[in-house]
Amino acid sequence: MEHNMVGWFEVPSIDINRAKTFYDKVFDINIQIQDFGGVLMGWFPFAEGKSGASGSLVQHESYEPSEKKGVLVYFSSEDLSIELGRVEAAGGKVIQSKKQISPDVGFMGLFIDSEGNRMALHSRS
Repeated sequence: MEHNMVGWFEVPSIDINRAKTFYDKVFDINIQIQDFGGVLMGWFPFAEGKSGASGSLVQHESYEPSEKKGVLVYFSSEDLSIELGRVEAAGGKVIQSKKQISPDVGFMGLFIDSEGNRMALHSRS
């Protein structure tokens, strides 16, 4: 295989401006929102030539946030305790504090974002 299996992900948003503010604060980034004929999208930063998939926030009637259904997206981090520590101040809820998966795999944490989506973080340390 010449590429990673996951090429793109979309995070459902009820209020894309609220979601943008949440993710900007948690990850210390600046998401830009675009309107594509009634589909509002805000792209997460993408580093060309680096590993990992890119994605966006999406607000449209056909997207519905969920705390329990659907795919669980893991955001990569140097040390997930940094981003996890920003979740509640940004309007989310931590549901799994930093926990070791294994010495070889690293650590994970879970949170509910401002829109009601269950999301995860992963780091090696």
